[in-house]
Formats: sequence, structure tokens, C-alpha cells
Amino acid sequence: MTDAPHASHSTHDAAADDRNRDILIYVNGELVHRDEAKVSVYDSGFMLGDGMWEGMRLYNGQWAFFDEHMDRFFASCKAVSLDPGLTREGVLEALNRTAEANGMTSDAHCRLMVTRGVKDKPFQHPALSRSGPTVVIIAEHSKPAESLQARGIRLATVPQVRGLPNSQDPKFNSHSKLNCVIACLQAEAAGADEALMLDPHGFVNTTNACNFFVVRKGEVWTSTGDYCMNGVTRAKVIALCRANGIPVFEKNFSLYEAYGADEAFLTGTFGAQTPVASIDGKPIGDGDRPVTARIRALYKALVAEVTGG
Repeated sequence: MTDAPHASHSTHDAAADDRNRDILIYVNGELVHRDEAKVSVYDSGFMLGDGMWEGMRLYNGQWAFFDEHMDRFFASCKAVSLDPGLTREGVLEALNRTAEANGMTSDAHCRLMVTRGVKDKPFQHPALSRSGPTVVIIAEHSKPAESLQARGIRLATVPQVRGLPNSQDPKFNSHSKLNCVIACLQAEAAGADEALMLDPHGFVNTTNACNFFVVRKGEVWTSTGDYCMNGVTRAKVIALCRANGIPVFEKNFSLYEAYGADEAFLTGTFGAQTPVASIDGKPIGDGDRPVTARIRALYKALVAEVTGG
């Protein structure tokens, strides 16, 4: 049995919002109209993908799980000797300035990007970036499309794998996303929405954009975390399961076990938890997703608690 044909979509599909046509974007301390927001062609992010980023959501005037996002962001910057030029407090101030300038209090998503900055010459060596970092914040009015929950995501297993840490550690939320872009293209060629990527040993790992979970006989499984982005939402889901009596395991498992799952879902800052409809054309479960629904409710309540909603 295969999926009924329908237009492709992704875990980042958002409801249309005309306000985004005139958003102001933060570029190195200045707020400029999106049509005027520019960085140099000599910027190390443009040339080499040399930079780090974080995606965060605004709920009730608060950036959810800000500290956890900053833990990852500053750890990543330190690991690659990238000075972002801002403290945590400075990042928060810049985020709040951007949101306020755009009249955003909730249902907003931002992408904080920091690169090594403008290079003196168009070559690789980091020492050629001498003028300091480039900092950009794009915040959009953004609410996940209702179709994400109604239809679910179709995944295709792809030949592109998540690499070893001594190649390019997949825990980095870096601007160098070509590995994931290739995986996404392979999934699209297979007629799916997104890619299910394996680890170097052939175990199920993650998608090109989100962390991946299955539910089998009431148990929630996800990968060991060794070869994937250790997502903030991923960690919150694992913690919520443990706190609420839902058996959860970080473990190796194969496609055989993924195909036979009762439920599957993806986690990410934008979509929270997004159901998976099928993998490689094989429907996941019978369409009833009680464990996923419970986790979504627990996560929604957690967000409301930490943001005062």
C-alpha cells in the first residue's frame, strides 16, 4: 500500500501571513526592512557556511526555553572558536528589540544567525575574518499550518547519512547544512516530504530537519543522540515522558522497527510535535495516535508554564 498522491509539504509549513512582507530584520544592531537587509558577499557565512544559528519561538512575549537554546548556541560557538560578540543578555535584548519592532508577542519564530564575519579575501582561513562577527535575526509571524497535524509527514529513507563526529559533528547547528539539503533533495526525488536519515551504522537517526521518534506498544523510542542534532524540543519530550510515566528509550533501532511502529512523530522548535503518516510508502499505524496526542498536550502545558501563558 502506498500513499495517496498529494502536494509535498514540510515540517516548516506555516499559515500565510501578509505581515511578513514588511518585517524588520536585525543586522548587526540595526533594524532594517526585509528588502534592505543585506550582508556582504565576502561574509564567511555566505562563502563557507562558517556560522552557527538557533531557531526559537515566541509565546506570550517570552522566548520559550531560551536558556537551553543559548546553552547549545554558545557551546557550538566555543567549539569552533567563534566569538558571537554578544552575551546571553545581549542576545535576549536583540531578540526582544526585533520582536517589539515587528509587533510580535506570540505565534512568532526567529532565526538567530552568527557568522565569523566579513573576510579580507575570498579564501577559507578563519584568520581572514578580521572585522568581527555578522549577527542577523529574522523574526516572522509564523504559525504551523493545520495540515501538518491533519495529514502528517511522508518520509523517505535516503542514502545520505548523518556523519561521524570527527567529520562534521551533527550536533552543530551550523550554517553548513549541505548534508541535510542533499538528503531533502533525495526525499523529494522519492516523492516524499522529508528525508529519514540513518546513522553511519545503518540505524534510524533523524530527518533532514527534525528529530525522529516512534511509538511501539506504548513505548517511545528515539535514536541514541550520537549522530543527530540534540534538539531542545527532543530533550523536552524525553523529560516529559519520564516525568509522566511514559516509557522512553534512547536506543539504536532499525527500519524494520520503524516500519512496524504504532505511531511516529517529529520534534522541532517550529512544529513542536508533527505526526509521521508514512515511511517509504508504508503507513505508520492505523492513524490513531494517542501517545503522540498526550505528548503534544504535555508539551503545550509546559510551554504555557514557562512562558506564563
